[in-house]
Amino acid sequence: MRITDSTPKADGFYMPSELAEHRCTYLLWPERNDNWRAGAKPAQAAFKQVVQTIAKYEPVVLGVNKSQYAHVLEMNMPNVQVVEISNDDSWIRDTGATFVVDGLGHMRAVDWAFNGYGGLVNGIYFPWDQDDLIASKMCGIEGVDRYRLSNFVLEGGSVHSDGEGTILVTEETLLDPGRNPDMTKEQIEETLKEYLGAEKILWIPQGIYMDEDTNGHVDNICQWVAPAKVVLAWEDEENDPQHARSQAAYDYLSSETDAKGRPIEIVKIHVPNVVTITQEESDGVDIVEGTFPRNEGDRLPASYINYYNCNGAVILPTFDDPHDQEAIDTLQSLFPDKVIEPIYAREILLGGGNIHCITQQVPRP
Repeated sequence: MRITDSTPKADGFYMPSELAEHRCTYLLWPERNDNWRAGAKPAQAAFKQVVQTIAKYEPVVLGVNKSQYAHVLEMNMPNVQVVEISNDDSWIRDTGATFVVDGLGHMRAVDWAFNGYGGLVNGIYFPWDQDDLIASKMCGIEGVDRYRLSNFVLEGGSVHSDGEGTILVTEETLLDPGRNPDMTKEQIEETLKEYLGAEKILWIPQGIYMDEDTNGHVDNICQWVAPAKVVLAWEDEENDPQHARSQAAYDYLSSETDAKGRPIEIVKIHVPNVVTITQEESDGVDIVEGTFPRNEGDRLPASYINYYNCNGAVILPTFDDPHDQEAIDTLQSLFPDKVIEPIYAREILLGGGNIHCITQQVPRP
């Protein structure tokens, strides 16, 4: 059922932390040739590794387009339910439902409007109509009611909840003219509070340098690891453009408190060395008017913060980089009871995001 006369906050629902127990994880299968190189086969191999790794810890629901259904079903992956979900691309963190709970065993979902990361102003692909239907299909599969916001554009990767009333966002994304240009910052903030059941929004200025696909989603630069504690993507080199962005985020968060008035502890995780697109990688992507180009030499928004927390494990993107081990060690110290599962994720990064971007958790109410 679509709920039109109320909000999650009014009904006692809120967005739980990703660290809360999950019922399952959703992913979508990549296939579009104008975003994924070499017929999407390298990306599919990486996605399959992510799917199978998560499935060791919790059930996975894998959505596929009709053209790939039989192929993926034949993979016969344990603890993976393959379902047909038409989609324009595989970023279910951004297109999927945001599930909310009431702490009493009930779950609903928020179905945000999706417009391809900016619509006709600065979106990265067209059309996006199938992606805008994904959240409602997830609600149908899960059997939950949904709050549909037809006139409020938001991607799930642009918000991160501590589960205790505080939401992380970036100004770069939420104030972008391609999303909700007729709304003030204050109006956007109130909408987030109502539909995420939150009390406070923390506005980090910018995301990762060159995260142009999403206009700087927060899940690539900062995530909650515990109440009043975050990890932040960091760059030591002052001449690198990422340093100023990381420093601005650090300064802002250092001056703020969460919804309960607690100062925020910040743990830095250094970004990988600069990753750029090779000629072979660029040549492998079909050039189609209206989609985001993948040009040789372009810098990619590589970050270890784009990891996914599932039941019992942290699924961490790595890049065959000298900083990989530091990221593994830091996250292991932050999550001593979880297994750190590193996955070489260059192929996912080439598509414009990473492991957190391709996953969406369903909490256990």
